[in-house]
Amino acid sequence: MKILETKRLILSTWTRKDAADLYEYARNPNVGPHAGWKPHSDVRESRRIIKTIFRPHNVWAIRDRENGRAIGSIGFDTDKYRPNINSRELGYSLSEAYWGKGIMTEAALEVIRYGFETMKLDMICICTGPENKRSQSVIRKCGFTYEGMLRKAYRIYDGTLRDVLCHSLMKEEYYGN
Repeated sequence: MKILETKRLILSTWTRKDAADLYEYARNPNVGPHAGWKPHSDVRESRRIIKTIFRPHNVWAIRDRENGRAIGSIGFDTDKYRPNINSRELGYSLSEAYWGKGIMTEAALEVIRYGFETMKLDMICICTGPENKRSQSVIRKCGFTYEGMLRKAYRIYDGTLRDVLCHSLMKEEYYGN
């Protein structure tokens, strides 16, 4: 997995040693439930997430350049709504201590650049819940176009069905054509 760098961040592979950092922010009930996952219950759970989800799916750890700590995650997943198109779905999470500082927008712009310029994607999509205003702000700042809402399209960790707001960014829009 390629290491990506920005002014304030290093995006790199998750390691087993990052489990404590992941647990530190993923246990917060203000973080996971916005994305539909439950707060982590202990470091073992965070270690399992790194091993079974982050590493196999090439999810980057978002690291604070100053101290090297993992403060969030970002990565691409299969675009389940466009299976026959060269498209990926962007997903991310960030420690509440770093909210409101432009960190996620900075990380997302770098991953979007990588997606179009290196992976040669035709489209990147992102879906979020109507209540997740912070994510919607990042999505707007990154230039995505709102496509619409899918009603009751996402089942979260507690079994509740949620609506999702769908957005996309096409390579022509990214390159300004």
